[in-house]
This record gives sequence, structure tokens and C-alpha cells, in this order.
Amino acid sequence: MAFLELKQVEKTFFAYDSFTTAVEEIDLTIEEGEFISIIGPSGCGKSTLLSLISGLLLPTSGQILLDGKVIQKPTPETGYMLQQDYLFPWLTIKDNITLGLKTLGKTKQEEMNLAFQLLETLGLSDKKDHYPAQLSGGMRQRVALVRMLSTDPKLLLLDEPFSALDYQTKLKLEDLVFTTIRKHKKTAILVTHDIGEAIAMSDRIILLTGRPGRIKQEFILPDDLTVTLPFAVRGDLQFNPLFQKIWKEMESLESESQGDANTV
Repeated sequence: MAFLELKQVEKTFFAYDSFTTAVEEIDLTIEEGEFISIIGPSGCGKSTLLSLISGLLLPTSGQILLDGKVIQKPTPETGYMLQQDYLFPWLTIKDNITLGLKTLGKTKQEEMNLAFQLLETLGLSDKKDHYPAQLSGGMRQRVALVRMLSTDPKLLLLDEPFSALDYQTKLKLEDLVFTTIRKHKKTAILVTHDIGEAIAMSDRIILLTGRPGRIKQEFILPDDLTVTLPFAVRGDLQFNPLFQKIWKEMESLESESQGDANTV
């Protein structure tokens, strides 16, 4: 049995006098411990797909199963990391990272130890009594990662978590997130517009078509790249050919979209 299964998933949004289909005919199987990236043209439904997997949205048709159970609402088994850190500015870092645990009623010291250990691992143990406004953007995203991992979810959903950071910080954080996720043997799905980031971090890359998003193609990364730090992958001889191959597929999708628009 697959860890995560999407079976003929479709999501349509209805308004009073119109409707929009964001994704359709999505069939996808993800094994435990895999790191998957989802890429595609703007507006193709990448973030919608994450919201469906998280249980924040329900599919119009089809099923999504996590460990054999149909996802019908958000659960602690899934963690979500967004473009913005969404830390509560009036809470200290210590209180921000333990908020999820307290919400779940996990207030014993041994249950909170993972959060504090992660904070130390990511080099922020000396910031636990600070407030978010006192931290840089990269530090805040590291705190958001700790908050997500502290409840020990089975599945991690990453919606462009590095896009608001400067390039140097982004590259450093990619390595840090990659290492942390691999160390804790988590299953992760990353939505990104950055082809290089997808290659550097993933086991597989799923390319979606323009709206409504369908799976156009799947790229399986070489085994040696999947165990290499993202920064080092970007300098590997295999990186550029892979980038060019995926780029050409993306370009063809853009051309198809423009052609369809011109015929309307």
C-alpha cells in the first residue's frame, strides 16, 4: 500500500454564475520517505493540490488517501510550511514552536523536547526567548520549520517556503531543510517555481499542465543526486542537462497555453 495516493482528483471552484476547474485527473502515488517537487505554469493548481492533500480543501471528485485513510480534514499527521512564516509576533520563539504541541494537548516536557532539540540543531537555541521581529527572514523560516516538525507529522507540505528570501539565504536554507527532513525520514512535497530548486531537493519532479492542472510528465532524479546536498547538486555535471530538459518542457507548455488563448 502506498503512503499517499491521489486517485482521479479534481477540484472545481463554483461561483454564482461561473466555475473554475483548478486541477483534474490527478493520479499520483508517493512512497514513504520520498521527496517530491511539483512544478508548472503560474495558476496551474500547485498550491490547490497541497491544500487538497492537507485536508484544507476537499476534492470535487476523486479520493486522497494517507496511509490508506481518506483525507477528509486537516490532521496532525500533516505539517504545512508556507512562503511566509506566520509566526505570532506577540509570542516568543519558544512559545511559537510549542504552540502546536499545546493545541494537541502534548504539554509534558518529554513531548516538547523534540521542538527544543530541533531549535538547537538549527542553531537557534539562543533565540528561544526572542520575539519574531528580532529575527532575520532566514531565522524565522527556520523557526517555522521547527514548529512544523515539532508535532512529528508523517507528511510535510512545503509551499514555496524559500521564495521570499535572498538568494544566499535561500541556498543555505535549502541544505538545512533537506538535511533535517532526510535525517528525520519524513515524506515531503514541495511546490516551487524554481526548476533548479526542484532538481536540487527532490527524488521525483511532477510537471503540471496549465489550468486545469493535469500531470504532464514525471522526472525521476538520479540516485546519486537524491542523497547529495542541494548546493552541491547545483554544481554537479548532471544538473544543467536536467535543467535544460525540464525547462524545454515548461516552455512547450507556455507555448501551448498561448496557442489555446489565441484560438479563443
